[in-house]
Amino acid sequence: MSEIPPNPAPPTVATPNGPHREADDREEIYYEGSPMVRGNLGKIMLWAIVGQLLIAAPIVYYFVSNPRHFPIWWVSLALVVAGLVMLFIPYLIVKSVRYRITNYRIDFERGIFGKKIDTLELWHVEDIRFDQSFLDRIFGVGNLMVVSADETTPQLRMHGLPNPRPLFETLKQRVIAVKRSRGVLKMDAGAHDHVPGV
Repeated sequence: MSEIPPNPAPPTVATPNGPHREADDREEIYYEGSPMVRGNLGKIMLWAIVGQLLIAAPIVYYFVSNPRHFPIWWVSLALVVAGLVMLFIPYLIVKSVRYRITNYRIDFERGIFGKKIDTLELWHVEDIRFDQSFLDRIFGVGNLMVVSADETTPQLRMHGLPNPRPLFETLKQRVIAVKRSRGVLKMDAGAHDHVPGV
């Protein structure tokens, strides 16, 4: 019995000019992963401040008030636990989101316990916008806003993406190519890229 090759070549079709190989429609992944934590420093700092205040509240109250009037122990414990939870919430929120960007579609997954995934086909995309603050540039992250004709995902903002500018350029050109291959008018040539402070 002859063995089947591990990666068989695409089938060929006979034509008047000789055998013709079918188009290779394999998906190429441009980016797959969660937003970078360093791209959400503002939210992380806010949650961290709130968490530290909750942890410090019973300690400060104990020293500035009469210890005999100190709240019962479980109130203090509840505040400390709530403060610790606050410190981890930003990380959980960031990691609950996941993007998979390929040469044909964008999958947007979110959820901590349950999961929900929306898929946006690139030929539905009408515009792509890029923005990167000064702080984002320092940390090598940025954001993409995808505007589409898709009813379920008319706007998709992907934040905290690493090395975002090459991804923006590649995705923009790929959207044009996919729309042309489908005979659809290409997306607005004025796809925006905005870099504040430049």
